[in-house]
Amino acid sequence: MKNNITVFALSSSKDLAKSIAEQLGTTVGKCDVHHFADGEILVEIGESVRGKDVFIVQSTSNPVTENLMEILVLADALKRASAKEVTAIMPYFGYARQDRKAKPRQPITSRLVADLLTVAGVTRVVTIDLHAAQIQGFFDIPVDEMQALPLICKYFKNKNIEDLCIVSPDHGGATRARKMSELLDCPIAIIDKRRPKPNIAEVMGIIGDVSGKNCILIDDMIDTAGTIVAGASVLKEKGAKDVYIACTHGVLSGPAIQRLNDCVAKEVVITDTIAIPEDKEFDKLVQISVAELLAHTIESIENNLPVSDVFTQFDFKG
Repeated sequence: MKNNITVFALSSSKDLAKSIAEQLGTTVGKCDVHHFADGEILVEIGESVRGKDVFIVQSTSNPVTENLMEILVLADALKRASAKEVTAIMPYFGYARQDRKAKPRQPITSRLVADLLTVAGVTRVVTIDLHAAQIQGFFDIPVDEMQALPLICKYFKNKNIEDLCIVSPDHGGATRARKMSELLDCPIAIIDKRRPKPNIAEVMGIIGDVSGKNCILIDDMIDTAGTIVAGASVLKEKGAKDVYIACTHGVLSGPAIQRLNDCVAKEVVITDTIAIPEDKEFDKLVQISVAELLAHTIESIENNLPVSDVFTQFDFKG
């Protein structure tokens, strides 16, 4: 199988792509990314891809638009170089929060990104924990949305923490928290909050009993960390013992790192869908790799096997 596939790494996910390639028993393909002085992007392929199944690994994290453009440019180059299939492995799918018109005259940019990827030559998208599951419907090509929850659950299972309670930071994440509570066989609580404007949240109360519990606050992403840190503080005020913060995507904008390091949480568990530079790592941070999950996904795609079977590797039913 490995002779017919090529894994390319772009600017935001080089370490992750290398780990995926190692899991597959291959090496990262040769390509060079050039950013001209005026911001123009050129991606040059350094090897033949004719008739091959190509996997581009790139999270569209900060700088979101540049990283997205790199995928589009490379996909176009691959299409013109006669690649058989072009799969965009986008562990973090940027622009996912613009999935609807929340106000009059707003764009639905998630749909725009889906159209751009398709027109550029991408034939399949693999991503992890979309901010809104309905984004899959914006594509006219196959989309495989994988889940990081089995990796996070495995980490906490191995810690053997007693008196666990899974907490959703809002009503929208209740399904995720419920699934995690079932896997770890523990109760669930939900933080009742309102969001008056983007990146600003106010905690109104907690639905459920967290007194005397070790709480895991689980979310799909942490951006400025204001919401999750406020939630952790409220849990402590309501009598929780230790509080753990866990999420899939560490966007970590602005004051996020300082807030997380200074908050009441004992640990902050984040996957490596978005690379966190060494100079931004902090004492409470625990990183979990998604490389094995994505490598198994690529193997399933190549062998025409159900992608859902990947989760059996982690004793998890998707």
